[in-house]
Amino acid sequence: MIDSESGLSEPDAVEADPAELGPETKAEDGPAVEDGPAVEGKSSEKKARRLQLSISLRSLVVTVVIVALVGAVGVITWFYVGAQRKLDEQVRQSDNKAHAESVALHYAVEAAAMNYQDLNAWKAKLVAGTSPELKEKLTKAATSMEQILVPLQWNSTSRPLAAKERSVFGTSYVVDAFVSVQTKTVQAPEPLQSTATYSVTIDSSKDWQITDVGGVGDTLGAK
Repeated sequence: MIDSESGLSEPDAVEADPAELGPETKAEDGPAVEDGPAVEGKSSEKKARRLQLSISLRSLVVTVVIVALVGAVGVITWFYVGAQRKLDEQVRQSDNKAHAESVALHYAVEAAAMNYQDLNAWKAKLVAGTSPELKEKLTKAATSMEQILVPLQWNSTSRPLAAKERSVFGTSYVVDAFVSVQTKTVQAPEPLQSTATYSVTIDSSKDWQITDVGGVGDTLGAK
């Protein structure tokens, strides 16, 4: 354009070339905003993990409790079995003791009752329930005693008083049996009261056989 007054021409306004300006400046990228479904997926995954952890802890606690209960039951069972065995052993020992005392007392009553008119019956009772070795020993003793019983016209009756276990050696029980005896003889026609004591050894492992006896001749010795 030419200024009429100065005669100078002003340059025309230069229009900017869009290409020369270069690429348009874009706004700086900010944090990416995730879509809704992705956020929900991650949230669900976290919840699942927390749930899995909770279940795992719960399972661990349950397992520990079960193990503790099983252990407690095992201990209680062990104590119960031990106590039951001890009780069974005590019952067995008590039963054996009572049986030994019964055998000894019964034998003592039979051995103390004699009738000079029927000594064979007495001899049979004297060796009843005894071991073969003791039977032979008592048979010889009865034969010797017969030489005294017949001349004295010995007649005695007996009744049980008591029996008490004295000792136990393995399967053998030593029992003292006490018997009340009333005796009549040709020298003493009136009944005489006395107490005879028998020491009886019984072996439970041999079907409760009597293996030793002491006191068979005590009543005779007192007369």
